[in-house]
Amino acid sequence: MPHGEVLTDAVRAFDAVRPRLFGIAYRMLGTVQDAEDTVQDTWLRWQHADRSAVRDATAFLVTTTTRLALNAATSARARRESYVGPWLPEPVQTSLDPADRAEQGEAVGLALLLLLQRLTPTERAVYVLREAFDYSFRQIAEVLDITEANARQLGRRARTHLAEERHMPVAPADHGRLLHAFLGAARSGDLGRLEKLLVNDVVSYADSGGLVSAARVPVTGSANVARYLVGLVRKYGAGVSLDVVESNGQEAVLVRRAGSAVALCAIDASPEGIARVLIILNPAKLARFGPHAVL
Repeated sequence: MPHGEVLTDAVRAFDAVRPRLFGIAYRMLGTVQDAEDTVQDTWLRWQHADRSAVRDATAFLVTTTTRLALNAATSARARRESYVGPWLPEPVQTSLDPADRAEQGEAVGLALLLLLQRLTPTERAVYVLREAFDYSFRQIAEVLDITEANARQLGRRARTHLAEERHMPVAPADHGRLLHAFLGAARSGDLGRLEKLLVNDVVSYADSGGLVSAARVPVTGSANVARYLVGLVRKYGAGVSLDVVESNGQEAVLVRRAGSAVALCAIDASPEGIARVLIILNPAKLARFGPHAVL
């Protein structure tokens, strides 16, 4: 087969699975840039591999991406130790083509993505492959070059860690109602109404990376968080628009000034109310939210 045709086949095989590779890397690393870099590195490995010896292109590409993401997760953790203030995952727009979304696995909310980052990289890899992409433990063991028993143990450990910090999920409609009520109370400055929407031990995180003014430690407790949020609206609310957008498969509030995104606010909703408020202020993490993002 001529070289050009061989390369075309390689591109076709890679493109067919690329959304899945990005989905794995993004869940593993929590930022779009790191995920895209990992997928690009996978392409380079694929380009230079002896593809005639590869029996299953998808298995090769998934294995390569997962192992590269494991390596990248170690260096990412070191970088985050010097990050200014709380670090939050980078939000992504998820109003995508349905086929792409299905291949990337179920969209993962920012709150769960944050909890995933608290697992060890290997626990995270097992959880992502199992829960988001429905890989068997035998397949996961092959990808990670571990025993199937070890893969099962890591999966149990990951689920246990997450269960300790997660609450019962709510339906998308309930999440949307809470978000709209939250937005209305914050806009109007209704402190009492806002506080009633929050659980007692709610936590608010603001990720600015030290690039804009923001709380550098999490704010906790319903009264404190309500006062903090109303104060933010009073201080920075003039001249901004607040729109509901789809981020990570859920509705979130996008704040714009002069057409540019300056903040994205997501909530983690439980049956009792809002358990976490995640505010992305780092400009680098908002760059992909353009004017077309509004629902």
